[in-house]
Amino acid sequence: MTTKHRILQVGSLSGSPSANQRLADGYDVLELWKHADRKAALAEHGKGITAMVTSASIGADADLIAALPDLKAICSWGVGYETIDVQAARQRGVLVSNTPDVLTDCVADLAWGLMIAGARRMSLGDRYVRAGRWGQVHGSIPLGTRVSGKKLGIVGLGRIGQAIARRGDGFDMQVRYHNRRERSDVPYGYEASLVELARWADFLVVATVGGAGTRHLVDSAVIEALGPKGVIVNIARGPVIDEQALVAALESGKLGCAALDVFEYEPNVPDALKTSDNTVLLPHIGSATYETRLAMEDLMLENLQAYFQTGKLVTPVE
Repeated sequence: MTTKHRILQVGSLSGSPSANQRLADGYDVLELWKHADRKAALAEHGKGITAMVTSASIGADADLIAALPDLKAICSWGVGYETIDVQAARQRGVLVSNTPDVLTDCVADLAWGLMIAGARRMSLGDRYVRAGRWGQVHGSIPLGTRVSGKKLGIVGLGRIGQAIARRGDGFDMQVRYHNRRERSDVPYGYEASLVELARWADFLVVATVGGAGTRHLVDSAVIEALGPKGVIVNIARGPVIDEQALVAALESGKLGCAALDVFEYEPNVPDALKTSDNTVLLPHIGSATYETRLAMEDLMLENLQAYFQTGKLVTPVE
């Protein structure tokens, strides 16, 4: 009988079709989230565990990494890794992997769905029909904004940002981007100033990485530069946008619309965003399709298997 490798699973991967079961079938899993006293569980069972499974939302901080003296690999389910203390892992010689590429198209698709929904007031129209107001009152919902032929600004031109930009070609849009540095391998215009990009754009899509380095990158100056007819879309991380500044701009009419899949203090969403007619709000579902979640699951498991077979990871965080 083959002995299963022991691993630590920090939290349940309930958003994946079958990840929990596949991990349980293939490994001897310490399910940390089921232990009321995590510290005691790690002290009792942590020795000898060389691999950890976590997710972008759950992460792994320095204390957790330090509590596993034999840890060699962290395999994360998700593309973001700002919740993992990568520096602490590297200081210990611990490898870290994520699941890039496989969720790019679905997140880009959702960004476009949010953009169109915001511009054409789809959420407001949906509420209007459901409330039985269509035909019951004079007129209809306020006019929306055309998407085709407009100016699209993208904050962060990584894999997802580029996929969003390519979709803009089909809508005959001018595309510019703001990045930490200009890219030489793309046909889109570069704008070194995020404020100037927002001032130029009709639509501003936030697709940059999260973490301390981008917290409140989109501040009041950027939001107000986008203007009273502008639409901002966020499919990145909530804290990239200063949420208080966003609310204030919507309430004062200095911003046209916010279409958001992520929020600064998830799952808490300000009431002002919930009640506004100029918002589209989703519960962080950028990767939430069966196909993408299964692909993320497969890649996470491939990384785990590769570590035990070769000591290397398929998609290491660089």
